[in-house]
Amino acid sequence: MKLLKDILFGVSIVDLLGSTLVAINTVTCHSQSVKKDSLFIAIQGTKKDGNLFIKESITKGSIAILCEKFPKETNSEITYIQVKSASKAYSIIAGNWFDRPSENLNIIGITGTNGKTTTASLLHQLFENNLIKSGLISTVKISIHNKNYPATHTTPDAWQIQKHLSDMVKAGCKLVFIEVSSHGLVQNRVEGIRFRGGIFTNISRDHLDYHKTLDNYVIAKKLLFDNLSSSAFALVNRDDKYGDTMISGSKAKKISYGITRDSDIKARVLESHIGGTLISINQRECWMKLIGNFNVYNVSAVYGAAIELGMTADEALQGISNLNPINGRFQKIEGPKGITGIIDYAHTPDALKKILSSLQKFRKPPQRIITIIGCGGDRDKGKRPEMASIASRLSDYVILTSDNPRSESPEAILRDMECGLKKPDMKYCISIVDRSQGIRLACQNANPNDIILLAGKGHEKFQEINGEKMPFDDLLILKTVLTEVQT
Repeated sequence: MKLLKDILFGVSIVDLLGSTLVAINTVTCHSQSVKKDSLFIAIQGTKKDGNLFIKESITKGSIAILCEKFPKETNSEITYIQVKSASKAYSIIAGNWFDRPSENLNIIGITGTNGKTTTASLLHQLFENNLIKSGLISTVKISIHNKNYPATHTTPDAWQIQKHLSDMVKAGCKLVFIEVSSHGLVQNRVEGIRFRGGIFTNISRDHLDYHKTLDNYVIAKKLLFDNLSSSAFALVNRDDKYGDTMISGSKAKKISYGITRDSDIKARVLESHIGGTLISINQRECWMKLIGNFNVYNVSAVYGAAIELGMTADEALQGISNLNPINGRFQKIEGPKGITGIIDYAHTPDALKKILSSLQKFRKPPQRIITIIGCGGDRDKGKRPEMASIASRLSDYVILTSDNPRSESPEAILRDMECGLKKPDMKYCISIVDRSQGIRLACQNANPNDIILLAGKGHEKFQEINGEKMPFDDLLILKTVLTEVQT
């Protein structure tokens, strides 16, 4: 248990009813989790208003209530704390509950539309390979030194983040790499975390179902850099048109990386094929197992962060040459008859365009590119026709199929995608609702040495349909079916 006054440290309080010298057993923003002597935080969520559950939480045992507006009826035996932002307060309180673990860690936040997972995961791998205990909070997994745990969100709930950070401190970690989503920033999930640095990868269309406009999306990403201190660094992709925007007004040390524009970290592609890439970074050569210009950007960010975190240039480049690709991110499998399968998380127009453009450079006629792609339900509908259009322009054969339809009709999602196809493309595209059948058709129609790109789900091991997550593993299914139909 902790005294309420101690866990309120750093919270900006507007008004107070009652005493803060009460012992708190637990903190929660979910009424179903309330126990005796709880602090209940009433947050106005996107789906539910926590203020509607204040009375219920008191009945269940809450001894203190934190909210943005006092309820009409108050209980003299309960302490009420009024704040401007309940979500900000929740994050700060979570940090206090776990003894502010970020103060004992060097934490790097990575934000952007594409490349967050790869950049964060490569950094974690780089430092772990150099025997520096590190933590990772990513879309793919949570890693505490050499122990891995499943992830449910790109940026977890504030309480979970602080719990993970606390566990990382106990495990002796010195560095932590966190993917920071636009949702996480707007919802204040990383409030109160002391970041040693921030990395910006790129911005393209995504999450407009939530942010409504691209400008709002950009503003959300910029919050990471606006909140960095003067002792932190801000490392941004200068080739992206929003790179300079991200660091405008930031107090942090500003560093840029890029391929085309003048940058502090200038990368060049010297040689590239499907087996790897020879690059130079600031005129030093390095061979890496990763492929595609998008990975050159990711590795440039890794290099820049490594230097800021104390590695020499030679140590960073040698470490980069030993890095392995990330699961579900341009993950290759070698099938029968020279057929190559590629699993990738590409679920935005920009990501799909980049990966297919890279494959176009590598393929040698008569090699064909067969793309299997879908779009998630209950998400930005505007990108659906664009995804189908990109796939049809940059592939020889396209199978439109289900991704995670969620509460939407899979057939309706496919109709939205088909709107992006021109008549000449129709004879090279087919729509199949069943994703496993779409994968089977691609494998059956693949010629020797063809490339099959299975995009959209990457590392995910499920398919979300009507609120239920059904087991579905793109990698396993592609491997199994390809072997079955081609041997």
